Amino acid sequence: MDYENDPGWQYLRRTREQMVEDHSKPYDMKTYVWVPDEEEGYLQGVIKSTKGDDCVVAMGAGVEKTLKKDILQEMNPPKFEKTEDMSNLTFLNDASVLHNLRARYGCMLIYTYSGLFCVVINPYKRLPIYTDSVARMFMGKRRTEMPPHLFAVSDEAYRNMLQNGENQSMLITGESGAGKTENTKKVIAYFAAVGASQQEGHARIGEEAKPKEKKVVCFFL
Repeated sequence: MDYENDPGWQYLRRTREQMVEDHSKPYDMKTYVWVPDEEEGYLQGVIKSTKGDDCVVAMGAGVEKTLKKDILQEMNPPKFEKTEDMSNLTFLNDASVLHNLRARYGCMLIYTYSGLFCVVINPYKRLPIYTDSVARMFMGKRRTEMPPHLFAVSDEAYRNMLQNGENQSMLITGESGAGKTENTKKVIAYFAAVGASQQEGHARIGEEAKPKEKKVVCFFL
């Protein structure tokens, strides 16, 4: 299957060129740090000098700040820029997690793994990542084979149920307006589609779902 030509693929994984560009950013593990900021959360800084517990940090545009060393957080190497699974980060700190989620969201990559968890940020607009073609990408695939997606988590649960003969659970949680209801609908629709695909060869997801699958979604919601 030619994933890259699918309209939804650009919202699931970066191109090779984008990855090369991200991985080519300048970096020094000893001096590149995250600095707390009231408005932005954290900003990038470069340690210029250290004396005791104090560090002189360059913030860009000629601005330097003298800060306590213990409030600074390590910055990850550029090979982890926009990483799909944050559990792989060398430094798993607040600043790095927030930066990764923000950077991915800026590219409309709304799904990100953190170990067993899948973090989703509401894009507040429709993305072509719940179509029939996208759903078929994930059917029968290992989670590690595909980019982060609710369908990957759903398919893993479905396969585990079949292989182990045990009930599976998925917890979808978040603040009001985060998209819990919509993601729950997508999970149920995916399960209905996977079940239908066993008999029909393929299934319909989202707005083009068949009446039977729509009834399943409405029944659970």
